[in-house]
Amino acid sequence: MTPSITAGAGLKPRHYDAALACPAAGLWFEVHPENYMVAGGPRLRWLEAIRVRHPLALHGVALSLAADAGLDRDHLERLAALCARFDPVLVSEHLAWSTWRGACHPDLLPFPRTNEALQRIASNVSRAQDVLARRIAIENPSHYVAIEGHEWDEIDFLAELSRRTGCGLLLDVNNVHVGARNLGYSAHDYVDAFPAGPVMEIHLAGHSTEPNLGAALLIDSHDAPVAPEVWALYERLIARIGPRPTLLERDGNVPEFAELMQERNRADAVLRAIPEPDQGRIEVHCASHRDARNDRRSSAFIGG
Repeated sequence: MTPSITAGAGLKPRHYDAALACPAAGLWFEVHPENYMVAGGPRLRWLEAIRVRHPLALHGVALSLAADAGLDRDHLERLAALCARFDPVLVSEHLAWSTWRGACHPDLLPFPRTNEALQRIASNVSRAQDVLARRIAIENPSHYVAIEGHEWDEIDFLAELSRRTGCGLLLDVNNVHVGARNLGYSAHDYVDAFPAGPVMEIHLAGHSTEPNLGAALLIDSHDAPVAPEVWALYERLIARIGPRPTLLERDGNVPEFAELMQERNRADAVLRAIPEPDQGRIEVHCASHRDARNDRRSSAFIGG
């Protein structure tokens, strides 16, 4: 099952029945695979029922691609088993780390973008794609404090990671807005410079402020509607690179399904307002990532 380039929504357990019954054209759902890495039970049955009606994507939060060691073999094998079971149309992860020297941290943490880090992350991405037998997309991070020691600009780092491994990129527009506000760079310049070709997916989400840290600091909290500034960035991006599968994330203060669908439908309207390219059509579901890595003319890439 491969979706047209439409908008989807993050799937929460409270929405399973409404999601299953929803007839919206082109609707797809995304889940965190870590919540479904089990041998059986009701969650897998619900997800199987959803998968029959709607395309499904997996958005990982625990591969820890930027960690100080190789990937956790057991975690990767369980992710591969989930992919084999549900055949998701998209698989993505974060440019971050959550394990270090054997300790696990419940967060997606930053790192200096050094040559050493690039080599380590590229190795982990290639390993993940080999085991999963598919191309994955890597998400740009949100930022809260400036980190010293960078040897690469973030966009150049992501582009080079894609070039070396054949992976795709996931552009989270809210992360761009949050990072730009917190660190003082231009969100417009970021989305204008981001390479179009490798973008397999876009994320939209809401953010909040932390009263104890000052109103100027934005938090990528996923607990509010998408802000007007983020919608404007999204429209600017789509106008430049063309339609891409777009996901509405909501992880806190989760609204009723109908309210979530209103935001999803708004994103879908932005995508439908711009025709998909006649040539170089994006293929978000690659049976083998090696084809994309070895053939730069692959339909997994479009010019931009």
